[in-house]
Amino acid sequence: MGERSVVEIAEALEAGIPVEEITYIPGTVVKVRDRERILDAQFLPSYEELTRDRRNYAESFYIQYQNTDPFTGKQLAEAYSEHLFIVQNPPAKPLSVTEMDDVYALPYTRTYHPSYEEKGGVPAISEIRFSLISNRGCFGGCSFCALTFHQGRIVQVRSHESLLAEAEAITKEKDFKGYIHDVGGPTANFRHPSCEKQLEHGVCKNRQCLFPKPCRNLDADHSDYVSLLKKLRSVPKVKKVFIRSGIRFDYLLADQKKDFLKELCEYHVSGQLKVAPEHVSAPVLSLMGKPEHRVYEEFTRQFYRMNERIGKKQYLVPYLMSSHPGSTLKEAVELAEYCRDLGYMPEQVQDFYPTPSTLSTCMYYTGLDPRTMKPVYVPKDPHEKAMQRALIQYRNPKLYDLVCEALEKAGRTDLIGYGPKCLVRPKNGRSSARQAAAAARPGRGKMTSRPGSDKTSGPGSAKTSGSGSAGTSGKGSGTVRKKKKTIRNVHKKK
Repeated sequence: MGERSVVEIAEALEAGIPVEEITYIPGTVVKVRDRERILDAQFLPSYEELTRDRRNYAESFYIQYQNTDPFTGKQLAEAYSEHLFIVQNPPAKPLSVTEMDDVYALPYTRTYHPSYEEKGGVPAISEIRFSLISNRGCFGGCSFCALTFHQGRIVQVRSHESLLAEAEAITKEKDFKGYIHDVGGPTANFRHPSCEKQLEHGVCKNRQCLFPKPCRNLDADHSDYVSLLKKLRSVPKVKKVFIRSGIRFDYLLADQKKDFLKELCEYHVSGQLKVAPEHVSAPVLSLMGKPEHRVYEEFTRQFYRMNERIGKKQYLVPYLMSSHPGSTLKEAVELAEYCRDLGYMPEQVQDFYPTPSTLSTCMYYTGLDPRTMKPVYVPKDPHEKAMQRALIQYRNPKLYDLVCEALEKAGRTDLIGYGPKCLVRPKNGRSSARQAAAAARPGRGKMTSRPGSDKTSGPGSAKTSGSGSAGTSGKGSGTVRKKKKTIRNVHKKK
């Protein structure tokens, strides 16, 4: 972030240093015309080389990715011509707790700019107006997230006193109804750096803290966060404190004390907890930088067991992403089958969209994983992206044709029919000979369950398929339609 850099620039100007000489401030990028003035920089491929070969772009991006740490990051330079260079200084050092408190103690108006009033305001302000930012930075390392570049991997936090003071100020606002909507940041349950060495030596250059599995040096401890939440609940006029920022469930599981899970379920969930497994396919999750699907399954098991223990009925709502690099129609069908087994059709699906400064966007543009330089399949065609998205929402009648086309292209016409594992029914109410043949192949289209399918999603899994499930075979069958599943009973423990 820019607070420290802004102060250093102001101090340099106050000292009388000419603007063109202020080229050394950490966290800033400058334009230089004389190469001789660039000292100790690592030169990236030139702009011309980047436009000529996308492999050069992938290599350049990964060098930048490895130099986002304020303790180990190098100065980087990129040539645009013989007399024009862009120089990126190392990132600014993380803020201390006191500095974070000072930043958030400034007299913010806590609302949008008055110029928006004539346009009817900004409705989204209601979602964040009564929320508290407790941290910045994230060591989660998701490939599709740009936080590594603009906030860094070292977590910085505000003190309890700072957050309590803001909470008390919130309670005095006229529209406050007693509910603090969120206490978090990029990841709600990160309240300190991932290990002790980071504030002295920085983060590891070629290793992640949580991926592919938690580092043995990871300090997984929610004690400070639990203490903070208890204090916020005791603030006068506060009825409820919710957590709506993302919960990193693999980090939660790594904490052996489990006290945070109990606090979360007992006091801080509003009936539904949104979590982000993103996908279920191992190749896609690996490219996303997300934990294996079994980790999410273990979290769901512990979540529902805890809710049963405390006597509450609360539910998980998974965020899912379609068309991420590495996802073919095969992986998209796998995700659709997971939704079927869960008995859940998401109302909204995040279709991958390339955004600046992410590993995933680099994969999208180059077709390469910059970490390994291995080729990656990238779904770019708008029609294929539409099919992948439609598969996740296969119950939507408007998407029927796209779903059928996707299943045919994926060679999974066994999922078109009336069986308990089918996603959609055939057109005109009859299976084609081709679909019947596919259903007759071993392991496909049969009425028997897949190995482990009776617990495909942990506690609360649905064992039938929705619109194509047994007991919905139409008129004259003598069977009764099953009750339509809703979000309230999708995850309910049987």
